[in-house]
Amino acid sequence: MKYGFVRTQARNFPVVVLCRVLEVSVSGYYAWSRRPESSRSREDRRLSVEIRSIHEKSKHRYGSPRVHDELTEGGERCSRKRVARLMTQEGLRAREPRKFRRTTDSGHAHPVAPNHLDRRFNVAHPNRVWVGDMTYVWTTEGWLYLSVLMDLCSRRIVGWSTSDRISQELCLQSLEKALYERKPPRGLLHHTDRGSQYASSAYRLKLAEHGLEQSMSRKGNCWDNAPAESFFSTLKSELWTEAIPLTREQAHRDLFEYIEVFYNRERRHSALGYQSPARHEASRELTKGGRIVESAGSAEIADAIPAAPWKTLRVSHSSHNAGGG
Repeated sequence: MKYGFVRTQARNFPVVVLCRVLEVSVSGYYAWSRRPESSRSREDRRLSVEIRSIHEKSKHRYGSPRVHDELTEGGERCSRKRVARLMTQEGLRAREPRKFRRTTDSGHAHPVAPNHLDRRFNVAHPNRVWVGDMTYVWTTEGWLYLSVLMDLCSRRIVGWSTSDRISQELCLQSLEKALYERKPPRGLLHHTDRGSQYASSAYRLKLAEHGLEQSMSRKGNCWDNAPAESFFSTLKSELWTEAIPLTREQAHRDLFEYIEVFYNRERRHSALGYQSPARHEASRELTKGGRIVESAGSAEIADAIPAAPWKTLRVSHSSHNAGGG
């Protein structure tokens, strides 16, 4: 095992140094390296190439469970422990989280809906329950605010929006996008925290107009909206871990690529049996307007990144306050 580690790291460090750190003899290492390579060792080397390719394709976001699932789907027969061992030897690991900010302003006078969802997060059918939340993303220009809506059946982000200001318009844009894309039936349950943006008159009116039933978490209880919290945790772990975006425009484009190209269509979710939301929807034949929806390809999506909304829409300063109502 130690000699194998020396071999894999010899391209990065002197053999003498590696042997001294691992407390093995240099002559012993070279004697070992001249022996005929075992079939197991050859297979490990071949598998390591596949593992590195998958890890790089995921932009270093995947740890051993998801890498193992990719290998299994591709026809490889190996254990998850073996994948973890080879990733450790190659110095590969999933990205570490960086700090995000999020906010909930529940100190407002707007009506608060009951908690109809009551932590029933396992939803069998699409367009039955959506959950939403907001967070902040730091850029060198200042904060960029992100609002999302997620379908609980497939964990797909069905609506999202960004803005350089926190307001009810930010959340309304996410809701309007989700309504346009999904065309849900009346009676869909819409769950969020008690933030003033979700409790505002304009937001409640939009929900009522489309027949959506509003549900809100209990005060100060983040577990009531755990799937949305989990999405932001995943976002922390997999995006901007090495450098913050220079501009809000760059952050918006990064979010578009992450959500629309990677997260919704490629990323494997443990809650979905390590399927992507798109694969999960396809397996359940999710429909839109009574017909099967075919997802656009990643290249087609990447070529159609919309302009950041604050580039084309500026709302009055009077509506941009923590109350949002």
